[in-house]
Amino acid sequence: MYLFPAIDLRDNQVVRLHQGDYDQQKVYASDPVAIAQSFADAGATWLHVVDLDGAKVGRVLHLDVIRRICKETPLKVEVGGGVRTTETIDNLLDAGVERVILGTAALQNWDWFEQLVKTPKYHHRIVLGLDARNGQLALSGWLEQTSTRAEQVAIQVSDWPLAAIVYTDIATDGTMKGPNIPETLNIAQKTKVPVVASGGVGTLDHLRALKQLPIQGAIIGRALYEGVFDVKQAVEALEK
Repeated sequence: MYLFPAIDLRDNQVVRLHQGDYDQQKVYASDPVAIAQSFADAGATWLHVVDLDGAKVGRVLHLDVIRRICKETPLKVEVGGGVRTTETIDNLLDAGVERVILGTAALQNWDWFEQLVKTPKYHHRIVLGLDARNGQLALSGWLEQTSTRAEQVAIQVSDWPLAAIVYTDIATDGTMKGPNIPETLNIAQKTKVPVVASGGVGTLDHLRALKQLPIQGAIIGRALYEGVFDVKQAVEALEK
């Protein structure tokens, strides 16, 4: 099971939002590349990057920063936020990104998404991002709530050649009060696609609880930046 330390980008800075609220932002660092390298130095092999500005406006705005992270660190990088077109996906892959996360674009343009995922060039390079509040999906940087349940979509894509599903529980994201274990387990049991959990981790015990689930990994953000535990401890808890 892998640790995915998170870097959320806004105005070229590393920030965190509370429960996806753009008005509740905390800036943690001004040099994303240095932060990424520090994660690598501490033993991380993966990095989860979200272009928050991109998610809000519908196009990737931090490609240069992402390219630098890919070229200047050894991390395998997955990127989401503002990815709406095949051209953008190609630009990210060309920049060195290992896999690209599609959320809103996939759910709003399902035929395009299915054709994309089933194209050999993109096999196991595309991640489906399912962001849910009370099990119901939210779109456009969590600004638009839908009535579609995350588990329905997870079932639908079960046999597709996706790299993973990132399941984010919006209600717990950024709170450090604990991940939504029951819903994460439910998603993982409903699909053959590897699941990465996101949202709510605030202690090493939370990581140990996630490790008991049949998932690929866990995304950690605020707990690392607040110094509750460090990347080395998180890697030990998840991967050893």
